[in-house]
Formats: sequence, C-alpha cells, structure tokens
Amino acid sequence: MAKKSQQPTGNDGANSDTNNTGNLSEEQLGSRLDSLERQLKSRRKDEVDSERRQGDSAGFSAALRLSTDFVVAILVGAGVGWAIDRFVGTAPWAMIVFLLLGFGAGVLNVMRSAGLVAENRALRPGPTADTKERKIDN
Repeated sequence: MAKKSQQPTGNDGANSDTNNTGNLSEEQLGSRLDSLERQLKSRRKDEVDSERRQGDSAGFSAALRLSTDFVVAILVGAGVGWAIDRFVGTAPWAMIVFLLLGFGAGVLNVMRSAGLVAENRALRPGPTADTKERKIDN
C-alpha cells in the first residue's frame, strides 16, 4: 500500500482563520473584528486603571514624605530645646524657642519640597549662572 503524504490544509489548528483570511466570509471577519475590539477595550481599561493606581500611590507617597518632613522638624526642634533646658536649666524657654524654630523649619521644608519656595542658590558655594556667562564671554 502506498502511503498518502499529508499536507497541511490550513483548517486543522488553532490559527486556521489567520491562515486563510482570504476565504473568510464577511460575517466571520466582522465577528473577528468585534472580538478584537472587545479585547482592545478591556486591555485599554486595564492600562488606564493601572496608571490611575500608580498616580494615586505617587500622590500618597508624596503626602507621606511631606508630612514626615514636617513632623520630624518639629520633633528635632523640641528635642534640641529640651536638651538645652536640661543641661542649662532654662526650663521651658529653650524648648519653646526651639519648638517654634522647628515648626518654621518644617513649614519651610514642606514648601520647598512642594515647589512653592525656590531655594536660594546665591548662598550655595560653587559656580553661579553669572560666572558661567563671564567664562563664556572671555
């Protein structure tokens, strides 16, 4: 007996529709298009949801960092004032003064972190914009 050679027909397999798209009717193409559109919509919705969650977590982390900066500045000020009061004996005055200084430092740090107050670059050591321009001109 002679063996028949089996050739792929394109109709047996998971991707039979993709191999013979020229032979599909318009109804089949329409249903495939609808199926692809549903898949795209669900994936886009998933992407939007994940982006929203990332934005929420970024906002939460920024708020946590700002509040931590504020509270730590107040606690450090109170701690320094308490230590001075303890060793010098000026009870409650140093603590009150340094508590207020800590509060001011906390507010300033939060405003800097939030971008509401620009840092004073003139007080920093190193080249400034003016010296860079002078070097270019020379």
